[in-house]
Amino acid sequence: MADSSFDVVSKYDKQEIANAVNTAAKEIANRYDFKNVGASIELSGESIVMKANSEDRVKAILDVLQTWLIKRKVSLKHLDGADKTPRLSGKEYRLDVGLKEGISQEVAKKLTKLIRDEGPKTVKAQIQGDELRVSSKSKDDLQSVMNLLRGHDDIEVALQFTNYR
Repeated sequence: MADSSFDVVSKYDKQEIANAVNTAAKEIANRYDFKNVGASIELSGESIVMKANSEDRVKAILDVLQTWLIKRKVSLKHLDGADKTPRLSGKEYRLDVGLKEGISQEVAKKLTKLIRDEGPKTVKAQIQGDELRVSSKSKDDLQSVMNLLRGHDDIEVALQFTNYR
């Protein structure tokens, strides 16, 4: 019998992020506490740019964005730099938050070590670029690896499981 396998990837849906940013922009335009503070949010390539006239307002915009991302079921682990403080740019404060996609080599090595140490012994994991291929003869062992990876909250990237075979 051939090996069964699946891929562990970290990808986001660009349309869902665009929808969350547009909805957040509408909310910011309509909310009273954002009137006359120059508050704005926009998706610019692979980053989200937030602007306002005070540091607290930029952090409030970030909070609104995070709320809409959660409602759209997009993991906040895709935001890169959301923990930075807004910087002063002219008369306004700006915060650029990048979007992360893919599993880095260090994280992939941590995941393979975790699977090797805590997972079933018949499971093999190999790094393939920015994703991880997990294979085994038993589909039950693959299910237990998925549950193992879902149960670890200390992984710094959002994980999805694709390409089941």
